[in-house]
Amino acid sequence: MIRCVVSLAAFVGCVMATCRTASSADWPGWRGINGDGTTTETDFPTKWSPTENVKWKAAIPGDGHSSPVVSKGKVFVTSCLVAEGDKTAPKKRMLYCLDRKDGRILWEQVVVVAPLEGKHKLNSYASATPAADGEHLYVTFYDRPNLRVYCYDYSGKRLWDVSPGEFHSVHGFCSSPVLYKDFVIVNADQDPKPGGKAYIVALDKRTGEEKWRIDRPNKLRSYCPPVIHEAAGKTQMVLTGSKCVTSYDPDTGKQNWIVTGPTEQFVSSVVFQEGIVFLTAGFPEYWLMAIDPSGTGNVTKSHVIWSKKTKDAGYVPSPVAWGGKFFVVSDDGVGSCWDLKTDKEFWKERLGGHHSGAGVVAGGKVYFTDDNGVTFVIAARDEFDLIAKNTIGEKCFSSPALSDGDIFIRGENHLFCIGK
Repeated sequence: MIRCVVSLAAFVGCVMATCRTASSADWPGWRGINGDGTTTETDFPTKWSPTENVKWKAAIPGDGHSSPVVSKGKVFVTSCLVAEGDKTAPKKRMLYCLDRKDGRILWEQVVVVAPLEGKHKLNSYASATPAADGEHLYVTFYDRPNLRVYCYDYSGKRLWDVSPGEFHSVHGFCSSPVLYKDFVIVNADQDPKPGGKAYIVALDKRTGEEKWRIDRPNKLRSYCPPVIHEAAGKTQMVLTGSKCVTSYDPDTGKQNWIVTGPTEQFVSSVVFQEGIVFLTAGFPEYWLMAIDPSGTGNVTKSHVIWSKKTKDAGYVPSPVAWGGKFFVVSDDGVGSCWDLKTDKEFWKERLGGHHSGAGVVAGGKVYFTDDNGVTFVIAARDEFDLIAKNTIGEKCFSSPALSDGDIFIRGENHLFCIGK
């Protein structure tokens, strides 16, 4: 059911930009403007500490593993006020808007007040990263038993909210929305429940009206936002999850191709480079895989360029691709570099402790941040070259945002703006 709090007329004349057409200085959603942790900007700091090269840090009330989003001079982040009130009482899920220049909280909104769901110990109650289009912000939360999508303007006014369906997972909720043209797309891969279905849904960004829906082939929790790129002469929306890797047409939801497996559960996002789809997964088996996206139908036997079962693969941390190489960090903190077109491993090195966040890459440098808040800056080369090791002084379970020469890192208690 859609709850609209403004009329459709309020949207008339608005230019509904997508994440893929946002300013290059923005970081408008999960993994940035391309959804793959890359940016065309190059001038980012490589060294910092809790006091060095920190432009500002802002206390963020509550808990959350969602990553910051940067758009039009504002930074958006979500949280859950877990410690507020009685332990058994419903908790506030919050949306904060900060000034990117100084970290001041410009406004905050209670998105929903809902009971705490069951979750994995490494998940949070605010793990989904928002998506921004320059005028409107899209946020997802769990309001048992439903997944809910919310639309706000940049002044903090709610425009609509909708529940596209139920969501069930013993590991809790996380589904970061993805913007494409006039759609906000949400993945709801989930555990089986009598009468329940795993699905992907596209909603109208202006109204929340459903435009298309995909019934997923299997019912099993995964947490992978779709990645949308031009590949093999067409626009493809690719994601792992539901015991497969699948490509869809984001305009219609029609399936292009599918690869069965290589494992059951997925969390990390895919990346594209040089016309190839790369992935690291998953559970209970850990795999790296490269796929030629030019096929149709089931391409498991025809279009997998290479695959490798290895403990060096990551389950939760998403990889990056740069300069003909594929950079991966495993959950337990082993980094590695692979050739894009073969299964050749160039190097493997320890990169701190446990990792939850996704990697980012800029100007030939890869940034991986572990759960202790230590960021490893590595040259994007086939020989291991550790440029720097930096800490924010607190734990970190989110992924960095890169914008206009600044690095935004959401720690356990603060949001940091790191710049030269």
